[in-house]
Amino acid sequence: MAVTASMVKELREKTGAGMMDCKKALTETNGDMEKAIDFLREKGIANAAKKADRVAAEGLALVKSEGNKAVIVEVNSETDFVAKNENFQKLVGDLASHLISNAPASVEVALEQPFADGQTVQEYINASIAKIGEKISLRRFEIVEKEDGDAFGEYLHMGGRIGVLAVVSGSSDAELAKDVAMHVAAINPTYVSRDEVSQEEVEREREVLTQQALNEGKPANIVEKMVEGRLSKYFEQVCLLDQPFVKDGDQKVGKYVQGKGAAVKSFIRYEVGEGIEKREDNFAEEVMSQVKK
Repeated sequence: MAVTASMVKELREKTGAGMMDCKKALTETNGDMEKAIDFLREKGIANAAKKADRVAAEGLALVKSEGNKAVIVEVNSETDFVAKNENFQKLVGDLASHLISNAPASVEVALEQPFADGQTVQEYINASIAKIGEKISLRRFEIVEKEDGDAFGEYLHMGGRIGVLAVVSGSSDAELAKDVAMHVAAINPTYVSRDEVSQEEVEREREVLTQQALNEGKPANIVEKMVEGRLSKYFEQVCLLDQPFVKDGDQKVGKYVQGKGAAVKSFIRYEVGEGIEKREDNFAEEVMSQVKK
Protein backbone atom coordinates (compact mmCIF):
# COMPACT_ATOMS: atom_id res chain seq x y z
CA MET A 1 0.00 0.00 0.00
CA ALA A 2 1.36 3.42 -0.96
CA VAL A 3 2.09 5.72 1.97
CA THR A 4 0.62 9.18 1.39
CA ALA A 5 1.45 12.55 2.94
CA SER A 6 -1.98 12.64 4.60
CA MET A 7 -1.30 9.28 6.27
CA VAL A 8 2.03 10.52 7.59
CA LYS A 9 0.32 13.67 8.87
CA GLU A 10 -2.39 11.65 10.63
CA LEU A 11 0.11 9.35 12.33
CA ARG A 12 2.22 12.31 13.39
CA GLU A 13 -0.83 14.01 14.95
CA LYS A 14 -1.75 10.79 16.82
CA THR A 15 1.72 10.06 18.18
CA GLY A 16 3.70 13.29 18.09
CA ALA A 17 6.58 11.39 16.47
CA GLY A 18 8.76 12.93 13.77
CA MET A 19 7.76 12.96 10.13
CA MET A 20 10.47 10.52 9.01
CA ASP A 21 9.67 8.18 11.89
CA CYS A 22 6.00 8.16 10.88
CA LYS A 23 6.79 7.52 7.24
CA LYS A 24 9.07 4.63 8.15
CA ALA A 25 6.47 3.13 10.51
CA LEU A 26 3.75 3.24 7.83
CA THR A 27 6.08 1.74 5.24
CA GLU A 28 7.07 -1.09 7.57
CA THR A 29 3.42 -1.86 8.40
CA ASN A 30 2.09 -1.51 4.84
CA GLY A 31 0.03 1.54 5.73
CA ASP A 32 -1.82 0.02 8.71
CA MET A 33 -2.35 2.97 11.09
CA GLU A 34 -2.79 0.94 14.30
CA LYS A 35 0.17 -1.30 13.54
CA ALA A 36 2.23 1.81 12.75
CA ILE A 37 1.38 3.24 16.17
CA ASP A 38 2.46 -0.05 17.78
CA PHE A 39 5.63 0.02 15.68
CA LEU A 40 6.51 3.45 17.06
CA ARG A 41 5.75 2.33 20.60
CA GLU A 42 7.96 -0.73 20.24
CA LYS A 43 10.83 1.43 19.03
CA GLY A 44 10.42 3.73 22.02
CA ILE A 45 9.46 6.63 19.76
CA ALA A 46 5.90 6.85 21.05
CA ASN A 47 7.30 7.03 24.57
CA ALA A 48 9.41 9.94 23.43
CA ALA A 49 6.30 11.61 22.04
CA LYS A 50 4.51 11.24 25.37
CA LYS A 51 7.30 13.25 26.97
CA ALA A 52 6.97 16.02 24.40
CA ASP A 53 4.90 18.29 26.66
CA ARG A 54 7.35 18.13 29.53
CA VAL A 55 9.65 21.08 30.22
CA ALA A 56 13.29 20.37 29.39
CA ALA A 57 15.22 23.34 30.76
CA GLU A 58 18.33 21.60 32.09
CA GLY A 59 21.07 20.03 30.01
CA LEU A 60 24.45 20.99 28.61
CA ALA A 61 26.11 23.54 26.40
CA LEU A 62 29.15 22.34 24.50
CA VAL A 63 31.77 24.06 22.37
CA LYS A 64 33.78 22.03 19.88
CA SER A 65 36.18 22.97 17.09
CA GLU A 66 37.74 21.14 14.17
CA GLY A 67 40.23 23.11 12.12
CA ASN A 68 38.72 26.43 11.10
CA LYS A 69 35.16 25.44 12.06
CA ALA A 70 33.59 25.39 15.50
CA VAL A 71 30.14 24.83 16.92
CA ILE A 72 28.38 25.85 20.11
CA VAL A 73 25.33 23.74 20.89
CA GLU A 74 22.72 23.42 23.64
CA VAL A 75 20.97 20.11 24.28
CA ASN A 76 18.26 20.07 26.94
CA SER A 77 17.10 17.47 29.43
CA GLU A 78 14.48 17.64 32.17
CA THR A 79 16.83 17.34 35.14
CA ASP A 80 20.36 18.32 36.06
CA PHE A 81 20.88 14.71 37.19
CA VAL A 82 20.50 13.43 33.62
CA ALA A 83 22.76 16.21 32.33
CA LYS A 84 25.56 14.58 34.35
CA ASN A 85 24.82 11.15 32.86
CA GLU A 86 27.63 9.73 30.69
CA ASN A 87 25.18 8.61 27.99
CA PHE A 88 23.69 12.11 27.79
CA GLN A 89 27.14 13.69 27.62
CA LYS A 90 28.10 11.30 24.81
CA LEU A 91 24.93 12.25 22.94
CA VAL A 92 25.82 15.94 23.17
CA GLY A 93 29.34 15.25 21.93
CA ASP A 94 28.05 13.12 19.04
CA LEU A 95 25.60 15.84 18.04
CA ALA A 96 28.33 18.50 18.12
CA SER A 97 30.53 16.40 15.83
CA HIS A 98 27.63 15.84 13.44
CA LEU A 99 26.83 19.55 13.31
CA ILE A 100 30.42 20.52 12.46
CA SER A 101 30.66 17.88 9.75
CA ASN A 102 27.28 18.51 8.13
CA ALA A 103 26.62 22.21 8.82
CA PRO A 104 22.81 22.08 8.73
CA ALA A 105 21.02 25.39 8.22
CA SER A 106 18.69 24.95 11.21
CA VAL A 107 17.67 22.63 14.03
CA GLU A 108 14.78 21.35 11.90
CA VAL A 109 17.14 20.45 9.06
CA ALA A 110 19.61 18.84 11.47
CA LEU A 111 16.94 16.56 12.98
CA GLU A 112 16.07 15.09 9.58
CA GLN A 113 19.68 14.46 8.52
CA PRO A 114 21.07 10.91 8.33
CA PHE A 115 23.08 10.10 11.43
CA ALA A 116 24.29 6.53 12.01
CA ASP A 117 23.04 2.97 11.57
CA GLY A 118 20.30 4.16 9.24
CA GLN A 119 18.91 6.55 11.84
CA THR A 120 18.18 10.23 11.49
CA VAL A 121 19.38 12.64 14.17
CA GLN A 122 15.84 12.75 15.58
CA GLU A 123 15.68 8.94 15.72
CA TYR A 124 19.00 8.87 17.53
CA ILE A 125 17.68 11.38 20.08
CA ASN A 126 14.45 9.37 20.44
CA ALA A 127 16.44 6.21 21.13
CA SER A 128 18.32 8.09 23.84
CA ILE A 129 15.03 9.30 25.32
CA ALA A 130 13.82 5.69 25.54
CA LYS A 131 17.09 4.68 27.21
CA ILE A 132 17.50 7.62 29.59
CA GLY A 133 13.82 8.16 30.36
CA GLU A 134 13.60 11.94 30.03
CA LYS A 135 12.65 14.39 27.33
CA ILE A 136 15.77 15.42 25.41
CA SER A 137 15.87 18.11 22.75
CA LEU A 138 18.41 19.72 20.48
CA ARG A 139 17.51 23.31 21.26
CA ARG A 140 19.97 25.46 19.32
CA PHE A 141 23.39 25.62 17.77
CA GLU A 142 25.58 27.98 15.80
CA ILE A 143 28.48 27.13 13.53
CA VAL A 144 31.35 29.62 13.23
CA GLU A 145 34.28 29.74 10.82
CA LYS A 146 37.57 31.56 11.27
CA GLU A 147 40.59 32.51 9.17
CA ASP A 148 43.90 30.67 9.44
CA GLY A 149 45.54 33.42 11.53
CA ASP A 150 42.63 33.72 13.99
CA ALA A 151 41.85 31.79 17.16
CA PHE A 152 38.78 30.21 18.70
CA GLY A 153 38.12 30.88 22.36
CA GLU A 154 36.31 27.90 23.87
CA TYR A 155 35.08 27.99 27.45
CA LEU A 156 32.61 25.96 29.51
CA HIS A 157 31.56 27.07 32.98
CA MET A 158 29.96 24.93 35.69
CA GLY A 159 30.43 21.76 33.71
CA GLY A 160 28.62 23.09 30.66
CA ARG A 161 25.94 25.20 32.33
CA ILE A 162 27.37 28.17 30.38
CA GLY A 163 29.21 27.84 27.10
CA VAL A 164 31.04 30.55 25.15
CA LEU A 165 32.58 30.49 21.69
CA ALA A 166 34.66 33.56 20.87
CA VAL A 167 36.74 34.44 17.81
CA VAL A 168 39.87 36.58 18.12
CA SER A 169 41.36 37.92 14.89
CA GLY A 170 44.94 38.89 14.18
CA SER A 171 46.33 36.31 16.57
CA SER A 172 46.42 32.52 16.80
CA ASP A 173 46.82 32.70 20.61
CA ALA A 174 44.19 30.22 21.82
CA GLU A 175 44.83 31.15 25.47
CA LEU A 176 44.07 34.80 24.77
CA ALA A 177 40.87 33.80 22.98
CA LYS A 178 39.93 31.52 25.88
CA ASP A 179 40.48 34.39 28.34
CA VAL A 180 38.06 36.50 26.31
CA ALA A 181 35.52 33.66 26.33
CA MET A 182 35.93 33.28 30.10
CA HIS A 183 35.25 37.01 30.55
CA VAL A 184 32.10 36.73 28.41
CA ALA A 185 30.91 33.79 30.51
CA ALA A 186 31.39 35.77 33.73
CA ILE A 187 30.13 39.23 32.73
CA ASN A 188 27.64 38.43 29.95
CA PRO A 189 28.02 41.42 27.61
CA THR A 190 25.47 41.95 24.86
CA TYR A 191 27.70 43.39 22.15
CA VAL A 192 31.37 43.29 21.15
CA SER A 193 31.69 47.06 20.68
CA ARG A 194 29.73 50.31 20.71
CA ASP A 195 29.47 50.12 16.92
CA GLU A 196 27.05 47.21 17.29
CA VAL A 197 24.63 49.15 19.50
CA SER A 198 21.83 50.61 17.40
CA GLN A 199 21.35 54.36 17.36
CA GLU A 200 17.78 53.78 18.47
CA GLU A 201 18.95 51.98 21.61
CA VAL A 202 21.51 54.68 22.37
CA GLU A 203 18.92 57.44 22.02
CA ARG A 204 16.44 55.57 24.18
CA GLU A 205 19.04 55.17 26.91
CA ARG A 206 20.04 58.83 26.58
CA GLU A 207 16.42 59.90 27.06
CA VAL A 208 16.05 57.73 30.17
CA LEU A 209 19.30 59.04 31.67
CA THR A 210 18.32 62.64 30.89
CA GLN A 211 14.99 62.24 32.64
CA GLN A 212 16.70 60.60 35.61
CA ALA A 213 19.08 63.55 35.96
CA LEU A 214 16.26 66.08 35.70
CA ASN A 215 14.22 64.17 38.29
CA GLU A 216 17.22 64.37 40.62
CA GLY A 217 16.95 68.16 40.38
CA LYS A 218 20.23 68.63 38.55
CA PRO A 219 20.69 71.98 36.78
CA ALA A 220 19.86 71.79 33.08
CA ASN A 221 23.28 73.18 32.10
CA ILE A 222 25.13 70.16 33.55
CA VAL A 223 22.59 67.47 32.69
CA GLU A 224 24.10 66.88 29.25
CA LYS A 225 27.58 66.21 30.66
CA MET A 226 26.14 63.95 33.33
CA VAL A 227 24.18 61.98 30.73
CA GLU A 228 27.25 61.41 28.56
CA GLY A 229 29.17 60.17 31.60
CA ARG A 230 26.38 57.80 32.56
CA LEU A 231 26.06 56.66 28.96
CA SER A 232 29.70 55.56 29.10
CA LYS A 233 28.80 53.47 32.16
CA TYR A 234 25.96 51.95 30.16
CA PHE A 235 28.38 50.94 27.40
CA GLU A 236 30.55 49.30 30.05
CA GLN A 237 27.58 47.16 31.00
CA VAL A 238 26.66 45.98 27.51
CA CYS A 239 29.84 46.22 25.37
CA LEU A 240 32.64 43.69 25.81
CA LEU A 241 35.48 45.98 24.75
CA ASP A 242 34.43 48.68 27.25
CA GLN A 243 34.35 46.34 30.25
CA PRO A 244 37.13 46.03 32.85
CA PHE A 245 38.85 42.71 32.10
CA VAL A 246 38.06 40.04 34.72
CA LYS A 247 41.68 38.92 34.88
CA ASP A 248 43.05 42.47 35.08
CA GLY A 249 40.56 45.02 36.37
CA ASP A 250 42.92 47.90 35.60
CA GLN A 251 42.52 47.33 31.85
CA LYS A 252 39.50 47.34 29.56
CA VAL A 253 39.06 44.19 27.48
CA GLY A 254 39.60 46.16 24.27
CA LYS A 255 42.93 47.60 25.44
CA TYR A 256 44.09 44.24 26.81
CA VAL A 257 43.40 42.39 23.54
CA GLN A 258 44.83 45.24 21.48
CA GLY A 259 48.01 45.05 23.54
CA LYS A 260 48.37 41.45 22.38
CA GLY A 261 48.13 42.58 18.76
CA ALA A 262 44.64 41.14 18.33
CA ALA A 263 40.98 42.11 18.14
CA VAL A 264 37.75 40.45 19.22
CA LYS A 265 35.76 39.49 16.14
CA SER A 266 32.70 37.87 17.72
CA PHE A 267 31.32 35.85 20.61
CA ILE A 268 28.34 33.61 21.30
CA ARG A 269 27.22 32.83 24.84
CA TYR A 270 24.74 30.09 25.73
CA GLU A 271 23.35 29.65 29.23
CA VAL A 272 21.41 26.42 29.53
CA GLY A 273 17.67 26.97 29.88
CA GLU A 274 17.75 30.75 29.40
CA GLY A 275 14.44 31.94 28.04
CA ILE A 276 12.64 28.68 28.86
CA GLU A 277 9.78 29.05 31.28
CA LYS A 278 10.42 26.47 33.96
CA ARG A 279 7.56 24.85 35.80
CA GLU A 280 7.90 25.42 39.52
CA ASP A 281 6.32 22.53 41.39
CA ASN A 282 5.18 23.21 44.96
CA PHE A 283 5.33 19.83 46.68
CA ALA A 284 3.37 20.94 49.75
CA GLU A 285 0.53 22.33 47.64
CA GLU A 286 0.50 19.16 45.53
CA VAL A 287 0.16 16.98 48.63
CA MET A 288 -2.60 19.16 50.07
CA SER A 289 -4.54 19.06 46.80
CA GLN A 290 -4.47 15.27 46.95
CA VAL A 291 -5.55 15.23 50.60
CA LYS A 292 -8.56 17.44 49.85
CA LYS A 293 -9.89 15.08 47.14
